[in-house]
Amino acid sequence: MALRFIAKDPNTNGAQCPTAWVDDEAREIVVQGWKAGEALLAQCRETGPVPETEAVVRLPIRMVPALREACDVADRLGVH
Repeated sequence: MALRFIAKDPNTNGAQCPTAWVDDEAREIVVQGWKAGEALLAQCRETGPVPETEAVVRLPIRMVPALREACDVADRLGVH
């Protein structure tokens, strides 16, 4: 796996914080975020189930620049 670090949440101390990466080989955006609580999970499940192999995570809006950068990196990898 060629995991490319993009950014950590700029408003944290650098430990245990939301983070964004791009996996060059798998062609995936990888995120670390805060676990969703039961109330948020219930709202998300209104549009469909959340399988055991997936998770709902929360990211602060201040992470938008990091997610945009991850999307730009992913675009440069190609959409094939």
